[in-house]
Amino acid sequence: MTIGWHFDNTYSKLSNTFKEEIKPTPVHNPELVILNDQLAKDLNLDFSKIEKENLSQIFSGNSLPEGSANLAQAYAGHQFGHFTMLGDGRAVLLGEHLVNKNNRFDIQFKGSGRTSFSRSGDGRAVLGPMLREYIISEAIHALNIPTTRSLAVVKTGEKVVRENLLPGAILTRVASSHIRVGTFQYIAAKQNIDDLNILVDYTINRHYPEIQSSKNKALDLLNLVMERQCKLVVNWMRVGFIHGVMNTDNMAISGETIDYGPCAFMNKYDSKTVFSSIDKFGRYSFSNQPPITKWNLARLAECLIPLIDKDEDTAIKLATETIDNFQNIYEEKWANMMRDKLGLFGDNKDDKKLINDLLNWMEKNKADYTNTFCYLMNIKIGNNDLYNNKDFINWSNDWQKRIFLNNNSKAKSLELMKNSNPIIIPRNHKVEEALIAANEDNLEVMNRLLTILNKPYDEQNDIESYQYPLNDKNYKTFCGT
Repeated sequence: MTIGWHFDNTYSKLSNTFKEEIKPTPVHNPELVILNDQLAKDLNLDFSKIEKENLSQIFSGNSLPEGSANLAQAYAGHQFGHFTMLGDGRAVLLGEHLVNKNNRFDIQFKGSGRTSFSRSGDGRAVLGPMLREYIISEAIHALNIPTTRSLAVVKTGEKVVRENLLPGAILTRVASSHIRVGTFQYIAAKQNIDDLNILVDYTINRHYPEIQSSKNKALDLLNLVMERQCKLVVNWMRVGFIHGVMNTDNMAISGETIDYGPCAFMNKYDSKTVFSSIDKFGRYSFSNQPPITKWNLARLAECLIPLIDKDEDTAIKLATETIDNFQNIYEEKWANMMRDKLGLFGDNKDDKKLINDLLNWMEKNKADYTNTFCYLMNIKIGNNDLYNNKDFINWSNDWQKRIFLNNNSKAKSLELMKNSNPIIIPRNHKVEEALIAANEDNLEVMNRLLTILNKPYDEQNDIESYQYPLNDKNYKTFCGT
């Protein structure tokens, strides 16, 4: 029986500075909770003829496929602003699977046991946070936002000590790579220029081959990473996603959303929204995500200084000019994204005011972010009395006048809006319902949620309860470590 694994492991060929070769720690009684059949198909993998017991052995790391090369990656990170040498403390890379010559994916186990990077951690993960990552990462994918994805979750049959004894679990994560800003920080901190050159070349070969022959690879790499990160965060802002823990070790060089810890979606519009239990001062709040992205990119720039120019002053000047340009790139992309959400074509000098007036109204009136844009698309959800507000009606009249200036049909405007505004997001209380039920071995609630989240832009039947926000003023999310 051929599953279709096709491993070609390039990261394992790098020196031990970059990694530790280590196998997952076996578990006693693994049990498959969920397998992502569609993702498996996308990866040209066929698990249909494999018994569930054997699947449990595979996705727990007890049975390793031929050709895999298991390792934990080294990286560092600024965690809430404080620099730490880190690494995969509870994750093991199974290997790099080739779908075709242009599509290479890391297959990684998360929660697979201790490594030399574990510090005081147990190397394990618990079921709730692993299923949260599965649900949210698949939702983000369906929302057309670059992301790592989840192939499977297994229960380990063992208890993990957190505040209480909780069921252990392992997530199989799929990523275009796990190279992070923190990977560059780790290598830069080692102060070996050859290793830094190796990492830059490896990253370019893997993610940015268009600059392989560049005369200044490091600077071009910085520019391209910045471009992708701008795009990514603009997409988060588009759908009201709050990552929750934007440490530099949680920023992927590929431009994918990675590390779904205390993540959540905003219901009522409040730019300062924070759900993470460990983010006491709102460092990673909704509106802080763009400036934190810039801050993280500045840390990447610092690592690349020795390669940008032999003269340090020149290198710093070039890097600073690049990072200073973040604001212009971001603001342009954000304004265009908001125009799409409002069905506006072209550029008008009053657009920014129109956009900000709506956001200010939403914040003042505690309007639901997602459902307000649904209302503008004539999709009425729940009680719509809020939109009879005089200020909203005045704003709406200004918006309609701007739509008229589009030189496009109303149908075209609506089509633009429908491609930009989800009808469905993972409402926090619905995610919690699914996780509570799954902890009690009831997967129906989660499977129903996943089915609905898979078509976030489509009008579906019987989804009203998935569209209503609940009061989440005191809602808290947790990292799960």
